[in-house]
Amino acid sequence: MKHFILLMHADTLRPERDEDWEPYIGRLIGMGCFQGGSSMGQGQAFRKEGDAAPLTRDLTGYIKIQAESFEHASAALEGNPTYEAGGTVEIRELVEG
Repeated sequence: MKHFILLMHADTLRPERDEDWEPYIGRLIGMGCFQGGSSMGQGQAFRKEGDAAPLTRDLTGYIKIQAESFEHASAALEGNPTYEAGGTVEIRELVEG
């Protein structure tokens, strides 16, 4: 199994409903793919020398899942409150090294 992270952006076309997250997470748990996640607050970007790249301010949360492939990971979009409200959800494979 591979590990993936879903990154939710703050660009929804309609308001998300907080009450939609619990059934969505329950669905991922039922599928056996949920590995954790959290909302994300404010932050800062750092660099040892020089100016850091701008902070990506539109990220609102993440969910870690496991799946056999990228195609299987994309099945986790169904019911995602950000995705269903017309927002962007990035899926990135976490490279084990």
